[in-house]
Amino acid sequence: MAKTADYDLVVIGSGPGGYTAAIRAAQLGMKVACVEKEPKLGGTCLRVGCIPSKTLLETTEKFVTARDRFGRIGITCQNVAMDLPVLMARKDKVVDTLTTGIAGLFKKNKVERITGTAAFTGPKTIKVTSAAGEKSIAAEKFLIATGSVPIELPNLKFDGRKIIHSDHAIALDRVPEKMVVIGAGAIGLELSSVWSRLGAKVTVLEIYHTTLPGADEEMSKLMEKSLREQGITFHFTSQATGIKEDKSGLKVRFVGKDAKPGAVETELPADVVLVAVGRKAYTGGLNLAAAGVQTDSRGRITINHAFQTSAADIFAIGDVVAGPMLAHKAEEEGVAAVELMAGKAGHVNYDTIPLVVYTAPELAWVGKTQEELTTQGVKFRIGKFRFTANARALCMDEAHGMVKILADEYSDRVLGVHILGPQASSLISEAVMAMVMGASSEDIARTCHAHPSLPEAIREAALAVDGRAINS
Repeated sequence: MAKTADYDLVVIGSGPGGYTAAIRAAQLGMKVACVEKEPKLGGTCLRVGCIPSKTLLETTEKFVTARDRFGRIGITCQNVAMDLPVLMARKDKVVDTLTTGIAGLFKKNKVERITGTAAFTGPKTIKVTSAAGEKSIAAEKFLIATGSVPIELPNLKFDGRKIIHSDHAIALDRVPEKMVVIGAGAIGLELSSVWSRLGAKVTVLEIYHTTLPGADEEMSKLMEKSLREQGITFHFTSQATGIKEDKSGLKVRFVGKDAKPGAVETELPADVVLVAVGRKAYTGGLNLAAAGVQTDSRGRITINHAFQTSAADIFAIGDVVAGPMLAHKAEEEGVAAVELMAGKAGHVNYDTIPLVVYTAPELAWVGKTQEELTTQGVKFRIGKFRFTANARALCMDEAHGMVKILADEYSDRVLGVHILGPQASSLISEAVMAMVMGASSEDIARTCHAHPSLPEAIREAALAVDGRAINS
């Protein structure tokens, strides 16, 4: 006789997608449990990803501002220094605050937390293994939200000391003299910024011809210029081929456009090598075959429009399925998945998911890039406005970057918005809302914005689509 279900829904993984889905399911009246193998809730994002890295970025940006820029705005500071142990302790405190907060939300919403590693024993059952032993659990439905892990290169195996990934890079106990970063994506650029600000000589190797493959190239070039001015060195169209270590220390070998003329390989000295070439779906130990859950050629779980896997009562969201590996994307999918399970109209608009790189200046965008529209043959108009002409940005001494709006040539509907500048991560929300509502550039241009404020730059870029920006 089949075991009676212990829960209506068991969520595997407590990252942003998993814990959000668990809480929403409980709100909808389901009896819910969440299985998490780590001692702390929150997944990669809260424990070793978004939150700790942004704490380091925010703090080190303040440090550099005080050290290098306060003098020019009339604030006198002497002997400005960073206390690395204090910085790391505060980072850990922020993480603890938020992970404890999730535990409180679980208690409030009557979501049961189960500690251990889950493995399917069938389409309706799992086995959870922990220090306390094994426990069999049956559920009407399962939601897989196990996230992703850093990609390891065959010729650069992680050792956690000299060859590291992002988890290690947020917890170094000293500032390396020389750091080589493999990959100029968001993770590579953000962590390059942190350690460069703290005094490391950072060199970035990128196989693509510019930073942030997939971003609007004009904006990524502007970002590169800014990061070079901050002291970060870049080698593009360059590929790391391995490392060697001798009496003089560690050296990274690479080939490509910036290799020495006539040399088979060029060597870069390094104390630490950060490999940041991306992440891959994590399904380790889940025993998906026992449940009949299929994956694609990249190891991602395949789903339909309702987040349903090849097993009817097993669903999947977040980094473990196709799409951008973003915490907010996972959250949206988690809510939509459980609402669909409950017979409601869950939906995710994948065309309006914002992307953000938390460097200084920040880069944020939503919708199409200029390159994508050109490739697709879409006729469009462009409006640009630089923060050097924005009063609030000048008051803040943060006048780097610009806003770029792409609008359909015929309908004027906004197709993409790209912001490089102060607080771009917050400013992009106006653009997301505009696109969700199907707004035109004219709609944004005719919306009254407070003065002086940073969002005025968005309005001016919208006016510039029609060639009528006021302040440029």
